[in-house]
Amino acid sequence: MAALQPRLRGGAALGAAPLSALCLSLTLEALQSYLPTRTASNLDLLCNVAGAAFGAALAPALLARLDGLRLRERLFLPGPDIDFGLVLIGLWLFVQLNPATLLFGAGDLRPLIEPAAARGHAAEFFIRTEAFIGAANLVAVGLLASLLVAPGRPLRAMLVALVAAALAVKALAFALMMQSETFAWLTHGAQAGLAAGLAIALAAVALPRTARLVLAAMLVMAATVLVNLTPPNPYLAASLKVWQQGHFLNFNGLTRLVGALWPFAALGYLIFLAARRR
Repeated sequence: MAALQPRLRGGAALGAAPLSALCLSLTLEALQSYLPTRTASNLDLLCNVAGAAFGAALAPALLARLDGLRLRERLFLPGPDIDFGLVLIGLWLFVQLNPATLLFGAGDLRPLIEPAAARGHAAEFFIRTEAFIGAANLVAVGLLASLLVAPGRPLRAMLVALVAAALAVKALAFALMMQSETFAWLTHGAQAGLAAGLAIALAAVALPRTARLVLAAMLVMAATVLVNLTPPNPYLAASLKVWQQGHFLNFNGLTRLVGALWPFAALGYLIFLAARRR
């Protein structure tokens, strides 16, 4: 309902929302007929449409309360290009739900290629590597977020809130999937990368727009290369042995796929912003 306004209002929007849900759910259920491990269900279709209709019925009352807030318009620059950047930030938070990834790490393509024979490394090697990956991605995401925030808004406070949300998501993922290993991700390397990355990001957001674009792109590329060149961390591998994916198998596969593609989408978006002067 909110996305349809102001093009559609009232009864037109109320009818379009469940109709869209019907088309989407019907398409997904039909596609599942071609998957041997999946079963198309009329009940799922009915529940999806009923949920969409219920949400559409609640939308007018909720939108009336939220109309005065307009957080999107107040905090961020206008335009669909900025909306795409906000989606990238949301997907970055989504990637943190996979416990198999390093803190803020993304772009791991090693499962898609033949891994080279790994050789032994000292623990300090993995600490430094994890620290650099975490710090580089944190700074890159912070610079990306700074390109979306409207002038005069509390940018640094918003950046701290974004990092806190990412850490909360990471802890929640480990709490749900690893149970007793809730903070296994907070290694010495992760702590060093978090501290250094946050300090650098808070200072780097004051750079000129062009410098932020270039630095963010360089850090995304460097961190992605390092993620794919670094051999698996034996400590992380030992921690993941207790991970029983179960019904989270498909969900974790989705987070892994999004994590593998995210740096390349972010790099393309940064190039787009550089080409489109604001």
